[in-house]
Amino acid sequence: MRLNEFYSPEEDKHVKRTVQDTRKARLTLSELNKLRKYRDLKEVEEIEHAKFVRTMYSQPAGETPAI
Repeated sequence: MRLNEFYSPEEDKHVKRTVQDTRKARLTLSELNKLRKYRDLKEVEEIEHAKFVRTMYSQPAGETPAI
């Protein structure tokens, strides 16, 4: 016996939401994948920005700092 023999799309109320439903929607795997890619992209941008700031505010080579 297979479980999908008893499945009926007309009776499937799992994905249907009403206006009164205040629960959070479940995230699909594709949405989770998009969020992961976005997080990875932001992490790379943050690393590049940190490198840029380090070079912008670093001490010039050959000069001694004034005391």
